[in-house]
Amino acid sequence: MTMKTFATKLSVRAAALALAALMPLAAHAHRQWLLPSATVLSGSDPWVTVDAAVSNDLFYFEHVPLRLDNLAVTAPDGAAAKVENASTGRYRSTFDVHLTQPGTYKVAMVNHGLFASYKVDGQAKRWRGSPEAFAKEVPAGAQDLQVTQADSRLEAFVTAGKPTAKVLQTTGRGLELAPVTHPNDLVAGDAASFRLLLDGKPAANVKVAVVPGGIRYRDQLQEMALTTDADGKFSVKWPAPGMYWMEAEVRDDKVAVKQATARRASYAATVEVLPQ
Repeated sequence: MTMKTFATKLSVRAAALALAALMPLAAHAHRQWLLPSATVLSGSDPWVTVDAAVSNDLFYFEHVPLRLDNLAVTAPDGAAAKVENASTGRYRSTFDVHLTQPGTYKVAMVNHGLFASYKVDGQAKRWRGSPEAFAKEVPAGAQDLQVTQADSRLEAFVTAGKPTAKVLQTTGRGLELAPVTHPNDLVAGDAASFRLLLDGKPAANVKVAVVPGGIRYRDQLQEMALTTDADGKFSVKWPAPGMYWMEAEVRDDKVAVKQATARRASYAATVEVLPQ
């Protein structure tokens, strides 16, 4: 074999390996997630640190940080809890919460906005922002204008001591989780029940994806594909301890903003499953 032939084969093999390395990234959409350092805590002075990011591999920082603009933490009594030491870096955001009350806290990021695509002088444009900014930033005479209302909710739950239920109350807007089993009372080998609501009503026949963390270190996604029943309920039997990500999405035309013609409502949560 000549050196030229050997070099050519190496080049082809390197290109093939590079393509193979890119395939998993193309196969999975970016996922938004919150990751508490723990979900069930005890002791006289508990704290929790939460990471927030957008990535291909669940709970691994490799894409972009999740911005904390619409972050809200609700204490067990329903009041707003203080977010401390918030910081946004290259790949993740992070913040601390001092659990000064016994019971369950909700960490949530809720976004209500608009996505628009249109053309100006034949050039394709994309825009996202608030309904208030839409009229100022999108030209009135835009061609091929398509506007989608996007309502997203991202949550995690943390309990100091015994679980409580006040923060599990829903708002009646968008896609929400109404737990039947408390999200901080999940055990490997057991089945947990949840309910999805859309604008306060049962979200029937909605597909739910449940994915265990650690995607980066296994060949298979191991996604559990579930569907809600007529009452919006679904059940998950946890195969092993660990952190899991649950996600669901609904697309319809029930818009609350006059400029929009379609709506995309999404919900995602991180839950921890403890060993028996």
